[in-house]
Amino acid sequence: MLEHTRLNSVRPRRVVVLGGSGFIGTHLVKEFKGSGIETREISSSNIDLTASGATMELGETVQRDDTLVFAACLTPDKGNDLATLMKNLIMAENVGLFLENHGCAHIIYISTDAVYKDGVSLVRENSPCDPASLYGLAQLAREKMMAYSAAKAGIPLAVLRPCGVYGFGDTHNGYGPNRFLRKAVAEGTISLFGQGEETRDHIFIGDVCKLIRLCAEKVSAGMLNLATGRAYSFAEVAELVCQSMDKTLKIENLPRGGPITHKHFDITMMLKAFPSISFTSLEEGLKRTLAQMTEGHG
Repeated sequence: MLEHTRLNSVRPRRVVVLGGSGFIGTHLVKEFKGSGIETREISSSNIDLTASGATMELGETVQRDDTLVFAACLTPDKGNDLATLMKNLIMAENVGLFLENHGCAHIIYISTDAVYKDGVSLVRENSPCDPASLYGLAQLAREKMMAYSAAKAGIPLAVLRPCGVYGFGDTHNGYGPNRFLRKAVAEGTISLFGQGEETRDHIFIGDVCKLIRLCAEKVSAGMLNLATGRAYSFAEVAELVCQSMDKTLKIENLPRGGPITHKHFDITMMLKAFPSISFTSLEEGLKRTLAQMTEGHG
């Protein structure tokens, strides 16, 4: 459950985004700056969070009245092995030590729905966590590390677990809207596993960033899934991609590598935390993403 420690929204004095050059981080920096909030983005070229001196460098960069957004992570496309898992844990260790030794006003940790047990068809914030991947395991461990250090330092912590995020600039190329759009533009085809029967929730990057900003403005604490509450089959997503391009694409049906599973989200807690929130429709989000892809932006 996410709770707001401020009744009214107040701009943070400054926001520091760890992972500011990543997919979510890049959009998030634009979101904060576009709202008139002073923002500092930190990437691995500024501070290597896996290095032994990272805690000290964070202490020299992040001020006590800053809001810290921890969005830096090595995603599966960067590696899906024990070495990558350990690097992700080292990042969290260094950020945790920074919280304990230096501190900040508020921390928002960006996690993932991969922490949940596979096969749970209706996901809630209290659904069982039993990650099937090393990435999900790392994220769950990092959540607990942040909770330990934030509690020790007395800093409000918000843990946000997005479902599949799509939008311009995605580097993960996961199965779903991002990959479908990219392959449709490049090759005129979309590849589906089986008949694309599985259903999933997909959230537009702009909505994710808006929710993170709202959490920063209300100094929210607790846990929240970031999802729309509307699940689509991958076949439906492929059809919407065809409609967004206003052309017929070739659909390739690939052999299925596992059983058909569905994943929906109960967004009761989302609506309780943000009663007036509205989400970008998948149709509109795909159109916006496609427009940026084809207008010389990538």
